[in-house]
Amino acid sequence: MTTDDAVPSGQPVTHVPVLADEVMAMLAPAAGSRQVDATLGGGGHAERIIEATDPDGRLLGLDADEAAIARVRARLGPRFGDRLRLRQANFRELATVAPEEGFDAVDGCLFDLGLSSFQLADAERGFGIRTGGPLDMRFDASRGVPAFELLATLDQDELTALFRRYGEEPFAGRIARGIVESRRSAPIRTAEELAALVARVAPGRAPGRRRVHPATRVFQALRIAVNEELDALEAGLAAAVDLLRPGGRLVVLSYHSLEDRIVKRFLQAERRGCTCPPEVPVCVCGREPRLRLLAPKGLVPSAAEIVANPRARSARLRAAERMAA
Repeated sequence: MTTDDAVPSGQPVTHVPVLADEVMAMLAPAAGSRQVDATLGGGGHAERIIEATDPDGRLLGLDADEAAIARVRARLGPRFGDRLRLRQANFRELATVAPEEGFDAVDGCLFDLGLSSFQLADAERGFGIRTGGPLDMRFDASRGVPAFELLATLDQDELTALFRRYGEEPFAGRIARGIVESRRSAPIRTAEELAALVARVAPGRAPGRRRVHPATRVFQALRIAVNEELDALEAGLAAAVDLLRPGGRLVVLSYHSLEDRIVKRFLQAERRGCTCPPEVPVCVCGREPRLRLLAPKGLVPSAAEIVANPRARSARLRAAERMAA
């Protein structure tokens, strides 16, 4: 999800799962099946999935965010008991965590790569542009370097490269220069301070900026860098395919082009199988196709869903089915 959507102060936080019906149609969870929600978040998708596996299906939910695990355990644990397994872990650890929890072969795996409404509204984490608070951005607050440290220690060239690579920010150099100049007098430590700086130094009418805050791409870039999200995604997707039984489904919701590009290329590679160069007349790698695409061009939210849930506007769903080994 985008980082510029924050819950207005004083209003209760609610999390609405994106493309919920499409996720269920593509994942097709059946009674008695074993499913993995690799990005538990607010638990909206997980709840629907485990309901569909009644009476004896099981679901493993992963999230790097300890608060997300606690929240979903409190809400869904009493209802589903041992059928619901929860583990605080990044999905890059899926290959290890799933077998440890008894999910060494599964029928479905979901990755929803967006932020939850709870994370965006958390004033202590700095995910949301308008929520203020310390500029931390770590999913797991016990690991890694918070975003404000990156802003304090990276030089102008390094900041420019970060914003370009992970945010595809057209004014990366101008923003990086503004950050370096600003921190000479005082460090940038809160989300509000960073958002105000970007809004001050970056043109407000740049292409694609009319509907979002001008700091959106910068916040995205910092969050990706802090959590090493793109490397984790590649590892998680590979683990998921290894875990899927023949006929099992892999469903991924992405919210920006960097994620979607990784997902698309991964699925296409697993659909092709062979990795030999085109000039090799006969396959010598021996790799067989492992996936069949279920939505070759991906699915996007309807206009009605975007009106009801604006955070869904950038979502794209891709799905594939595991072929026989």
